[in-house]
Amino acid sequence: MREWNELIIDQLAWIVGGLAVLTLWLLIWNFIQGGKLRKVRRRYEQMMQGTGIEDLEGLLIDLKNQQGKIEDIQSEQQQELDRVKTLLPKQKAKVGIKRYNAFGERGNDLSFSVAFVDDMKNGVVITGLYSRDGSYVYAKPLTGGESPHALSSEEVEAIALAGLGE
Repeated sequence: MREWNELIIDQLAWIVGGLAVLTLWLLIWNFIQGGKLRKVRRRYEQMMQGTGIEDLEGLLIDLKNQQGKIEDIQSEQQQELDRVKTLLPKQKAKVGIKRYNAFGERGNDLSFSVAFVDDMKNGVVITGLYSRDGSYVYAKPLTGGESPHALSSEEVEAIALAGLGE
């Protein structure tokens, strides 16, 4: 045992020096880690500032709830968009107008044919005939660009003009 004591006493300076270096290194490492921790805390406080939530877990839960609501709204909007896409081709939004002089006599091009059709050329063609003796208005239904009633060349041209709106 005495030999051990002498060995330790002989090496005591080295042991104390080594422990002092280790303590100094741990102290420096502690200051470095404390600086990093303060930097992380400042960034955390900046991130949480103005949220009204105390901790990160509460913030993440709040964001998840908001994301769920946004997904629900997006789903509703997609359904509405799909509904509009099915209705849009059925809208009578294509219009063709042909003005002409129906009777070839003196006067202006006061007669007209107007076609209102959808993408499938279903709709109506309205013709207004004007003469000195009076004016007349006719409406003819259209299915696929055709009518069960005879169509004049001006009415056919109005339907073709409406089809150009594609």
